[in-house]
Amino acid sequence: MIENLSSYAYLIGWKIVRTLPEPLAYGLFKRIADRTSRKEGKSYQRLRENLRRVQPHLSESELRQLSTIGMRSYLRYWCDAFRLPSWSHDRLTQTVSTEGEEMFRACVAEKRGVVVSLPHSGNWDHAGAYFSATGIPIISVAEKLKPERVFQAFLKYRERIGMRIYSAVENVIPALHAHLAKGEVVALVADRDLSKSGIEVRFFDGVAKMPSGPALLALRNNSYLIVAHVTYTKKGIHIEFSEPLTSNAVGEQEQIKDLIQQSARIFQEGIARTPQDWHMLQKIWIA
Repeated sequence: MIENLSSYAYLIGWKIVRTLPEPLAYGLFKRIADRTSRKEGKSYQRLRENLRRVQPHLSESELRQLSTIGMRSYLRYWCDAFRLPSWSHDRLTQTVSTEGEEMFRACVAEKRGVVVSLPHSGNWDHAGAYFSATGIPIISVAEKLKPERVFQAFLKYRERIGMRIYSAVENVIPALHAHLAKGEVVALVADRDLSKSGIEVRFFDGVAKMPSGPALLALRNNSYLIVAHVTYTKKGIHIEFSEPLTSNAVGEQEQIKDLIQQSARIFQEGIARTPQDWHMLQKIWIA
């Protein structure tokens, strides 16, 4: 009963937020972010401790300020999620700036398949919608959410903005291999391991685990592996692409470890530049 009530409340809220005037909607979510920060609940505390690793030189007051800005960025993502399906094609495309897009599109054009690995930064859904709207459909995998009704609504939301989404609880690897074999783009948010069998990487000042999937898929399909980093701008988002990653390691497992460590290093560089847009409210470091 409680789960049903919460799902109905969420879905009703989704519809209401989409109909509110834009300044009112985003102002509301900013107030929610600030209230959450003042209460210093578990999610805020985890975000603050993660940002402490990213910016260890900050004083406590500076860290609190950064964490509050980070919570605002996180709530901006959710307000975007409620409203994005109603955005026009021009709104989707003209609010995006990029670096390395020409190289990325050239890789896609070769029809070898492209795996894009990215962290939980900025609005990756907007990035996916942008490329879907400009001729490059995006295939991805979504983390399972509860309640189920909300999860299904989120799948439909991402499909409405042009992406093909699989649930992480399914055996999705064969399907992703098939998409890459057809020369398509598979984008995976990959800075947190959900399988408990990820690859250990050096990340900021500690050891974290990140999923092996992006590297494994790229290697077994002879596809490109590219890292993308998404950050917020005043009017929308900025997407920065790395050059395709390669490894000189011997053996598939060692190549996977090398490629995931390379990805982690690029994640780290991007997060260090714009830590306020890294929406990591969960534990990822082993110690």
